[in-house]
Amino acid sequence: MTDLRLDDLAPPTAGAAALRIAVVGPTHPHKGGVAAHTTMLAHHLSDAGHDVTLVSWAHLYPSKLHHADATVPQGAPEVPPFPRTVRTLSWARPDTWVRAGRRLRDVDAVLVVHVMPPVVPAHLALLRAAGALPGLPGPRPQSVVVCHNVLPHESRPGDTALMRMLFAKVDATLVHSAEQATLAHDLGARRVSVADLPPHLPGGDPVSRDPRTGPTRLLALGLVREYKGIDVLLRAMLDVPDINLTIAGEIWPSQREVIGRLVTDPRLAGRIEIRDGYVPADELAALLADHDVLALPYRSATASQNVILGHAHGLPVLASDIAPFSAQIEDGVNGLLVPPEDERALAGALRRLRDPQVRARLAEGVQTPDLSGPWAHYLGTIEALAAEEPVGLEESGDETTPSGSEAAPASLPLRGARLLSTARSRVQARLRARRPLVELHRSDLPDWVLPTDVLSDPLEAEEARRLARHLGLPLSLDKVSTWAALGALAAILRIRDDGRRSAIIVDETGTRSILSRWARAVGFAPVEIDFTGSQPSVTALDVDTGSLDVIARIHPRGCDAEDVDHVLEQASWALRSGGLLIVTVPIGPLSAQGAVGPADVRGILARAHDLGFVLVGDLDGDVNARMREAGARARADSAAYGLVLLTLRRR
Repeated sequence: MTDLRLDDLAPPTAGAAALRIAVVGPTHPHKGGVAAHTTMLAHHLSDAGHDVTLVSWAHLYPSKLHHADATVPQGAPEVPPFPRTVRTLSWARPDTWVRAGRRLRDVDAVLVVHVMPPVVPAHLALLRAAGALPGLPGPRPQSVVVCHNVLPHESRPGDTALMRMLFAKVDATLVHSAEQATLAHDLGARRVSVADLPPHLPGGDPVSRDPRTGPTRLLALGLVREYKGIDVLLRAMLDVPDINLTIAGEIWPSQREVIGRLVTDPRLAGRIEIRDGYVPADELAALLADHDVLALPYRSATASQNVILGHAHGLPVLASDIAPFSAQIEDGVNGLLVPPEDERALAGALRRLRDPQVRARLAEGVQTPDLSGPWAHYLGTIEALAAEEPVGLEESGDETTPSGSEAAPASLPLRGARLLSTARSRVQARLRARRPLVELHRSDLPDWVLPTDVLSDPLEAEEARRLARHLGLPLSLDKVSTWAALGALAAILRIRDDGRRSAIIVDETGTRSILSRWARAVGFAPVEIDFTGSQPSVTALDVDTGSLDVIARIHPRGCDAEDVDHVLEQASWALRSGGLLIVTVPIGPLSAQGAVGPADVRGILARAHDLGFVLVGDLDGDVNARMREAGARARADSAAYGLVLLTLRRR
């Protein structure tokens, strides 16, 4: 791959639905999870239809801040390099920060990948040169910080002050856990969004595992730092024989003496293998296949993909019972969880792992992880942050309280139709100022896009995604969500659009809804609320009676019966006459709870009729047969394609 020159950063020419995005962060030849994530983020944004440039570092970090060479030995990339990459930034050359920033003034958003506070001055200089900081007049790029660690695991004097400075200057921050979001907010971040770290796995596909006998083989993989807890694991192993451990990764100086002293204990003789140094990506699959269990005895964690890596290669995982591991491992099913720094509990788990039957049962519980769904959610969050400028600050004096139609959490109810109307006009004004809207009329949608329909075959979802791309709508990696959102948008355009895109839409699908992204792209100003899984009461939506045009709750796996009943009651008073309620329900055993059959859908429609709704379209004849087909398909292969889209109009 040939690098671009700085002068090649000309303003991109993207379609109306695409964003022009600059991603600023480490990439090949820099190594490690952050560099791999940055590279794959650029790939996924580009695949989603955006015009992306990756601006990276020729020289990153002073040597005293990094214990070892930060580049990949012998030049072998960990993940496929991104073709549109510019490596112009240098830690020791502030002029490179400014010159690179000036070349980004015409983009829609600058995503700065943050890891270490000492790099904050460089990031702020680049953002200032790009005109991407709040307070500057006229349309400007959004400044979004993708924050892997709000504060380092091993903090230094001045780290907190630098992070306060960064958060005070940028538009939005994306973090990978609720705990990190709280920390960012405490340090003054204006607008914080949370999205799970999506998988960016090096090492390729798994290789076959040869059956073996003998001691259980544990693998500790990656940089060996204090917070990784390898010393805790070694002490727990002292009195548990028949457990061997491979430590594969670069050992930081602060841990070299600690681990060296522990492994000389006679009780660990012949049981510890240390591969000190970088593990090339092309050796990972074989290394994982040569072990029985991946060990993650962390003292603390912010985000990690190691559980996903282990499961992708068929290994159960022994980990501390902390986020994110506690959400990724089902204790006793595909791994074991123990309290952090609890040597006694860890030793007990090791004794269980000596039993071949326990290991076999845990290995059988490992499922191939979903590697695409998390990216769809992650990109949706980034697109929402990158596409809109903050509405402004309330006059209350609290300078961290956003106003307008930001994606509101369920704990912040909407304050009446007046707020919705104001929010709608503000968002529309921002959209017109920043980039052209997608020209989409009701006649552009073919007749086969129905407001009430059944998704019974994966090919139908793929066809919906192709149509969305042809229409110029922002892309989604989730085909099922695309199918549902296309039918919902068609219903809105055909029934509730007055030609001025003035319909008041409340999207209860959540803050990463493809329907809301599409609605904004064509000129509406939807308000997003995440009520999913909260079992809200019918009063949770605090708006005036008869004030809304559309309420949508469309999920790729459908809403369960209780959700539908809640939203029916809610919509019966919140929608004005002629307003639309759009929901999805699952057909067949697609989830542990809430899946329905044709008779149950009839019951939902009867309940809707009692509350004053009529169905837009019908579920007779062929559609009814397709509902039965969808249920049968789901029972046969547990596919997520048994979905009913219902559009109901309030009389």
